[in-house]
Amino acid sequence: MNDHDVIIVGGGQAGLAAAQALRSKGLKPVILEAGAEPVGSWPRYYDSLTLFSPARYSSLPGLPFPGAPEHYPHRDEVVDYLRRYADCLGTEIRTGHHVDSVTHDDGVFTVHVAGETALTAPIVIAASGGFSRPYRPALSGLDTFTGNVVHSGEYRNPAPFAGQRVIVVGAGNSAVQIAAELAGHAHVTLANRAPVKFAPQRPFGKDVHFWSAAVGFDHLPIGHLLKSPPTTAVNDPGIYKAAILNGKPDQRRMFTTLDGDTVVWPDGTRERVDTILLATGFRPGLSYLDKLGALASDDRPLHDRGLSTTHPGLAYVGLEWQRSFASATLRGVGRDAHYVAKRLPGSVSSPRTACCQPASAR
Repeated sequence: MNDHDVIIVGGGQAGLAAAQALRSKGLKPVILEAGAEPVGSWPRYYDSLTLFSPARYSSLPGLPFPGAPEHYPHRDEVVDYLRRYADCLGTEIRTGHHVDSVTHDDGVFTVHVAGETALTAPIVIAASGGFSRPYRPALSGLDTFTGNVVHSGEYRNPAPFAGQRVIVVGAGNSAVQIAAELAGHAHVTLANRAPVKFAPQRPFGKDVHFWSAAVGFDHLPIGHLLKSPPTTAVNDPGIYKAAILNGKPDQRRMFTTLDGDTVVWPDGTRERVDTILLATGFRPGLSYLDKLGALASDDRPLHDRGLSTTHPGLAYVGLEWQRSFASATLRGVGRDAHYVAKRLPGSVSSPRTACCQPASAR
């Protein structure tokens, strides 16, 4: 006999959205969160992080983000919002529960938790995000670089880098935002393989997410059709492109190699560097599924729009481009959670209500 209807691994935005969707379908999940509280990785992001979507487009199903609809929430506002969301879910959340592995036998998943008794359920939702698995590209000389190598997941503020020569590797929102912030305290170069593309944050006076929703792009379920995620433009409120044009930071093509503490640029110029900061993203942190055979050779999950193609009853929420452009975001993760919940065994319509009411799932 199973201990639970559903076990959700991860108590961040994806896990909370999954719990809300499952409850609306008549299932009673339990959330296992490795951290001290169900707020995901948000408290560990850099101090100045501000969402690129305004509050009206930054909510999980059933609970509007507080404050002025057009303001852009700070990291700490998101943390407070997730705390409130978790409190109103009416779902059992076990913090300090690190999942080591998941096994499957005769239709039953067994979830093995470090220092705790194993739990069983017919359904497991992997909603653990990727912050625990920062992506480190294979750059020539990086493994033997004698300076500091820092990933954006470890970056908090510019203070430790004051006066240093820093190269930020990356071309996305975080890379540009961090590089611009550091440039006020250090000599910073933003290095990438192609010029950064920028998109205005508020074209024609409306936030870009308004236009994305208006034309349907934000919701378009095309993630399963993509062989690899497309490169997206950096969302610019009007300061980042100008900062690069002013050389703070300057932008260069990717270096060819690192030699000791020296960087070698494509034109052969050599320069001593103190820190390489990798703003190169993350990969799904799903090592606990290794024993299942549910992952591809590159450790990415084998799934179709969040439903495992190897194990019925196993599903994912919060993957990048799981179904749409917004899949891994606050505004999009709820739609994916409802899509998955409707297609899992045992889902039925439920009269159960909670203060986090279900929103329509496309």
